[in-house]
Amino acid sequence: MEANLRSLILAAGKGTRMKSRKAKVLHEAAGRTLLEHVVRAARMVAGDVYIVVGYQAGKVKESVSQCRFIEQKEQLGTGHAATVARDSFTEYKGDLLVLPGDVTLIRPETLEAFVKFHRAGGYRASVLTADVQAPAGYGRIVRRNDNEIDSIVEHRDASPEILQINEINSGIYLFSAPVLFEALTKVQNRNAQGEYYITDVIGIMVNQGLPVAAWKAPDPAEITGINTRQELAAVDRVMRRRKCESLMSEGVTIVDPDSTFIDADVQIGMDSVIYPSVQIYGQSFIGDDAAIHSYTRISNSRLGARVTVLEGCVIADSVVGEDTSVGPFAHLRMGAVIGDRNKIGNFVEIKKSSLGDGTKAQHHAYLGDATIGKDVNIGAGVITCNFDGQQKHPTFIEDEAFIGTDSQLIAPVRIGKRAYVAAGSSITHDVPADALAIARGRQATKAGWAKVRKKKK
Repeated sequence: MEANLRSLILAAGKGTRMKSRKAKVLHEAAGRTLLEHVVRAARMVAGDVYIVVGYQAGKVKESVSQCRFIEQKEQLGTGHAATVARDSFTEYKGDLLVLPGDVTLIRPETLEAFVKFHRAGGYRASVLTADVQAPAGYGRIVRRNDNEIDSIVEHRDASPEILQINEINSGIYLFSAPVLFEALTKVQNRNAQGEYYITDVIGIMVNQGLPVAAWKAPDPAEITGINTRQELAAVDRVMRRRKCESLMSEGVTIVDPDSTFIDADVQIGMDSVIYPSVQIYGQSFIGDDAAIHSYTRISNSRLGARVTVLEGCVIADSVVGEDTSVGPFAHLRMGAVIGDRNKIGNFVEIKKSSLGDGTKAQHHAYLGDATIGKDVNIGAGVITCNFDGQQKHPTFIEDEAFIGTDSQLIAPVRIGKRAYVAAGSSITHDVPADALAIARGRQATKAGWAKVRKKKK
């Protein structure tokens, strides 16, 4: 983190080209809002982060923490946005890093190098730039010498010669704060949009003979802004690929990064294998030596070491212990907690329930609002009937119990330790420890019935 450096993020606009009811900076890429990405990068280099908010200011404030907010009641351009921040910096004499709220790909190490360049040259303003192959629509950087800027020329105002320049303005700046706010008093809105642009500050400083420089980002992709849904999708792809590359460099096998979607905050342990078409979202954690098979979606969940998740599972807001297998086609949700060495099989749904170590539910079961002990066997087709039409009720199954196939446990009910429930039973009362409960109609066998029936036809 650089000393005597603050950052100002401009995040007041609506983003009309997104065709959305929500502010542009609230859209997400790789599991974070666009603004969150920029704030995290800025915070790595600048201690205090200030954000100019406007459209949907309340929601924007809620999306990030530990920032200071400045409200721009009318959105009259980037220059106006910086001007409304003046009162927050009246006593501040240091440098100010200014960023748009949508440059989500910018890396902290790039910002650090930019700050070092600015300070080493003793510049009053510096512009982060990049060389791009298709610069149409961007302001061009006209250099005076190797580092210093002569002017920034907007595309619509550029001559044919200037249009040949591929170096563009990123919208990321470093200013001496007092010089910036003094120059902003001279910015005018004589343009088609009637807005005040922060780019005009550069021209004002150059005309005053102040040293203004340009520094190129090593990777042009880092300065990519987002104005459309298409650009949002492109940036999201880049961020997810970055995440896969980072995980692979840390010892995770990702079989097909192009089909794998992993959010920026996900953590995965060494020697885990992620198969094609897996999606892992939010704050999820996966331990060492795990295997997550294709078409599985995991969100905000924690999976222990050596877990195997087979094809087609959905795991949301849940915890899975070590050495446990899940799936295929299992669904864990709403705070399910699965112990160590468990087996959760195909088409098993577990909702808001806990299962102790060594418990098995391997086929077509629904376990809801249940507390289940250790080494319990849940047979195929077992259902905890937890809802009476008005409220939910709990089921308790104690250690080493055996619940036979196709049984229904009508909550509230408790099955004691080592108790057995016979297959096909509908249990409406508690079952004591070591007991056998049978709750089904008595079988009647009529000898010769089928032969008689055939003779009647």
